[in-house]
Amino acid sequence: MSSTQTQSAYELIKAAILSCNYAPGQRLRINDIASEAEVSLGAVREALARLSAEGMAVSTAQKGYTVPAVSSEDLVNLTRTRIFIESECLAQSVAGLTIEMETLIVAAHHRLLRIPERNPGDVTRINPKWVDAHEVFHNSLVMGCANEWLLRIRTLLYQHSERYRALSVPLARQQRNVNEEHQAIFDAVLSRNAKSAQQLMADHLQRTTDIIVESGIVEKAG
Repeated sequence: MSSTQTQSAYELIKAAILSCNYAPGQRLRINDIASEAEVSLGAVREALARLSAEGMAVSTAQKGYTVPAVSSEDLVNLTRTRIFIESECLAQSVAGLTIEMETLIVAAHHRLLRIPERNPGDVTRINPKWVDAHEVFHNSLVMGCANEWLLRIRTLLYQHSERYRALSVPLARQQRNVNEEHQAIFDAVLSRNAKSAQQLMADHLQRTTDIIVESGIVEKAG
């Protein structure tokens, strides 16, 4: 088995889990995935082992691997932890910002604003290009943080949060203006106001969680 096949299987499975194309609680059938990804069974097993170590798959005796379940409690705990870690990353990033980093943040924000959040061909689905631009923007805000351990933990938390975002796509968006929230965080970071950036980010993350929890959609999916 090649490392290329394993990486290919890993990326395919992870993308399907994060987008909820593989539903919470769904069994991950090795033969089906191998056929879909056109890789060996061994590559799929190795990819699933990696995902299990990241908490993206659950290994159960006699059942093999399944997609992790979702719940309001899990989302609330995930968000609390993410706010805690994100706040520290932001504080360190603001302290370490350079002009070159500012330029990248401006570019990431500019791109995000010009990509529609919903898929132009199907407004009930999120736009994959927006998802990518959104991640690049949020990553750019913490690029001044030099603590690699903090950044690794932050990345893991961000990815787990994306699964809940995918579940929330059908929900109405009248309750908020995401572009305005991003603009406020952007302004705070570039003005080097760490405390403001931390509070705005906490509010931004908490608002998403509150909308999802109040909708009850997590319980239906779980």
